[in-house]
Amino acid sequence: MIRAWFLRTALLVLLFGLGPGAQARSGFAGLAPGPHAVGFRVVPQYDYARTYAGNTDAVTGQPTTGERARPLQTLVWYPAPTGGTPLRYADYLRTEATDLVFERSEAEVAAFMATKRQWTAARVGPAETQRLFDQRMGAVRNAPAAAGRFPVVLYTPGRGGTAHEVADLGEYLASHGYVMLATRSLGTRTSLMNTDLQGLDSQVRDFEFLLAYARTLPQADLGHVAAMGWSWGGLANVVAATQDARITALVSFDGTREPTFTRPLPVTQLTVPWLYIQRRAQTVSELSKEGIETSFSLLNAATYANVYQLVMHPMEHVDFSAAMLRAEPPAYFAEYSRAEVETAYRWTCRYTLEFLNAYLKGDAAGQQFLDRRPAENGVPAHTASLRHRPAQAGPVPTQAGFAAALSAEGFDHALAVYRRVQQQDPTFALAADDLNAWGYQLLNDAQRRPEARAIFQLGTELYPTDANLFDSLGEADERNQDPAAARTHYRRSLDLNPQNANARQRLQALGTPSGAPAN
Repeated sequence: MIRAWFLRTALLVLLFGLGPGAQARSGFAGLAPGPHAVGFRVVPQYDYARTYAGNTDAVTGQPTTGERARPLQTLVWYPAPTGGTPLRYADYLRTEATDLVFERSEAEVAAFMATKRQWTAARVGPAETQRLFDQRMGAVRNAPAAAGRFPVVLYTPGRGGTAHEVADLGEYLASHGYVMLATRSLGTRTSLMNTDLQGLDSQVRDFEFLLAYARTLPQADLGHVAAMGWSWGGLANVVAATQDARITALVSFDGTREPTFTRPLPVTQLTVPWLYIQRRAQTVSELSKEGIETSFSLLNAATYANVYQLVMHPMEHVDFSAAMLRAEPPAYFAEYSRAEVETAYRWTCRYTLEFLNAYLKGDAAGQQFLDRRPAENGVPAHTASLRHRPAQAGPVPTQAGFAAALSAEGFDHALAVYRRVQQQDPTFALAADDLNAWGYQLLNDAQRRPEARAIFQLGTELYPTDANLFDSLGEADERNQDPAAARTHYRRSLDLNPQNANARQRLQALGTPSGAPAN
């Protein structure tokens, strides 16, 4: 009997553990954690380069007091050693109380939490609210960081959303070897995002602030950075990806549906791998009723991005926020059950992980996962559909793309490559001044003088009446120790512009009379 009791006790210890950190767990919606324990940190910080509060409070109308800089309380999830007491879900909710005013008193935080509890109870009932607030999470507050460097994921919330809306995905990714940062969606002058160009720019600059802060984290591998966002944040991170070449992968959760803002974007600058996960497919009449224009789609226009478009059929727009999904009342689930929606959320996170593994870590298994049909990966029937459109082949029609092609094929093929890029995209063109500036940047590097001459030569072929380009080509010839070619091109520059004093002086220096006839 003693032996049997001992064996049963030992089995219970193995199953349930001796402490709060020892029990095996799965996260919200059955998310399976990875090999790393997870640390969590709240960093109250301001962007002192920008103001948030004006002289008058835009909500109350009262004179502003206190700090004027932009408050960007930052939540950080990261790989950590095992050990410590995990957070409860209520701990994440508490971060919302201080995301604008860092110095709130305990009484003010308690009042906020009481209001949050009352709001949740009105939706799901007191018993379920208690269960949600008490739910054990996976992260340990202020845990030491695990050794090593890990790719970075920067998250931008939906309009007016809080940073903790991504807590479940943050823990999940950190447990699989990522550092994730998020701050709330904050309007230009108020806590609610203003959905205009100024508001979009504000959130993009918040993203850049997080990226700058990530540089201070010893764990952060800034050579591998993903931008991720939901809804309005899913638009903001796409804008950031067109502006910041440090972003190497892009994940959008049901965003970029505003052609007013997406149509002007330079799609040739959107060249990173892009995972776009959206709600159930909508009919044209549904889109029209919501006021969504259907004549333009950034997903279709971004032909130089490697795009994976995943449709999660059970999910609605708000379901991409686990904070919202947790608190949905039973009546919310009509066509699909809560279990089916949460399953779709779990696969959303799984596809996000495998995409990041493939494109931030170069993991072959992640790429193989993406290459298979959802059913082959174990996704339940009728849950998801995936469409992959590889990036268009050939040089990207930008100066950088053109330069990359020249680097690969040789600058002496500049005109042929230029014409080929124009056939690919007839709008591609480099202005005479841009070619001239490019040539001088190369000419100032002694190791790049032949390439400089090739760019000036291209300029004269594209703009045969531009005296300045012929003058620059003559200078390149001089530096490449070809005085005969230099004389020819300086003469041509003088023919086109007899007032070109530099060409006249250089011809004199080369021993050629300035009045000699052009060849």
